[in-house]
Amino acid sequence: MKSPKADVIVVGGGLAGLTAARRLSELNIRVVILESSDEVGGRLATIRIGNGWADAGAQFFTVRAPEFEQMVGQWLAGGLVFEWSRGWSNGSPASSLPDSYPRYAAYGGFGTFARRLAKGMDIQYSIRVVGISHTDNEWKLSDNTGQLWHSTGIILTPPVSQTLGLLDAATVWLPAKERYLLEAITYAPCLCGLFEIDGAPSLPEPGVVQRPAAPITWIADNRRKGVSSGASVVTVHASPWESRRRYSMTKQVVLEWMLKEVQPWLPRGGRVGNAQLVRWPYAIPETLYPGRCLAGNWPGPMALAGDAFDGPRMEGAVLSGMAAADALFERL
Repeated sequence: MKSPKADVIVVGGGLAGLTAARRLSELNIRVVILESSDEVGGRLATIRIGNGWADAGAQFFTVRAPEFEQMVGQWLAGGLVFEWSRGWSNGSPASSLPDSYPRYAAYGGFGTFARRLAKGMDIQYSIRVVGISHTDNEWKLSDNTGQLWHSTGIILTPPVSQTLGLLDAATVWLPAKERYLLEAITYAPCLCGLFEIDGAPSLPEPGVVQRPAAPITWIADNRRKGVSSGASVVTVHASPWESRRRYSMTKQVVLEWMLKEVQPWLPRGGRVGNAQLVRWPYAIPETLYPGRCLAGNWPGPMALAGDAFDGPRMEGAVLSGMAAADALFERL
């Protein structure tokens, strides 16, 4: 069986990987994305729960950098995203706390958004890279099926600890300073509860409560967001510290705790139907790499990217993917 070959292999089909692959494709570079799951997007996840749908990972995004603003303008014009709100309630009696800063969401949920970004790309699903080597002036990546992939350059977008594990196994030695900065990167987990309920939750406009200092930091009504048309589904996110403390608890224990915490916003006497718990082990980078990506020739063209390289936001992942693509293109 002939081993497949590309100019660049992108490991990971999350937002950074999709952005990098799209940018390289526009530069006429042959790109293959190897994605370990059966869907693209990573934390851009929209999950079916009972008769409805819910955004389970990313909930919204903001815009700071001019280059990201330009990209978001294209998404708005293409009908991928919309301005959702300019402020949330923090649970106080005020109906909302506008600050005039736009928050954007995706039509049909962020899972739909990821699939639309991935349209037309060469993506190989359920492919987990288990080994990397560099011989004869090319990278060779082995996967869980026994297949060997060949490329001139690679972009690695998994969580940094996983990337370092792959490079260690391949005896790819990074410069000492870069290695030190990468090893310092840590992530906070997030426990996400999804609840299908009878009736409408009592959440202020636009159907959200955000409380950064509370055990439950996020409560959102997916029906009012436009994600769920069939049923009322509420997304609940625990804080980083509560997620870490409760991460190993059973699904039932965590969901019961979440329901108790959000009870004031649920309809009185409303029945809770289907419920699901999603555990995100690498939800929020707590320590960041001081740059949008890390790129070099160690020993061949390689770049590392992700939201740990430019900030724990969708914008950071996009800008990191763009920077990684540009840096690798210069080295090909």
